[in-house]
Amino acid sequence: MSKRAARRREVADPRAASVPRGFRDAYLRARANLSHFSMNYAIVVLVVVFVSLLWHPVSLIVFLACMVAWLFLYFLRDEPLALFGRTVGEGAVLAVLSVLTLALLLLTGATANILTSLLVGLLLVLLHAVFHRPADTIDEEAGRYYTPVPPQPTY
Repeated sequence: MSKRAARRREVADPRAASVPRGFRDAYLRARANLSHFSMNYAIVVLVVVFVSLLWHPVSLIVFLACMVAWLFLYFLRDEPLALFGRTVGEGAVLAVLSVLTLALLLLTGATANILTSLLVGLLLVLLHAVFHRPADTIDEEAGRYYTPVPPQPTY
């Protein structure tokens, strides 16, 4: 089973839902889950935006054109993206595609609708990131959640 398929199954696991023990636990959960499920969260936000654009045909056409770029540059890639002989990180691709999609959609005139749907999508993502317990996939070697979380500086 591929890593992507495992993450899709893991993100929807209802047994992983729990209330964080405090603000620090919520922050660490959100940070780990946002990193681990970034592709799943991007899909959630894009679906919410898509549904909100069903009654704005011009915006929907622009969105569908942007989705082609998302598919080829982010979702369907198995290897790192190389541009001018340099490897581009997944986070950079996500950021550029997000900004480009938002900018093009805002030019279509459905600004309030787009911003509202983005806020709804981001709220759904944040709620999942905070209330999803990543304990089942702790990296035993590192003793951390999905990705290394740098220690807090002591002053």
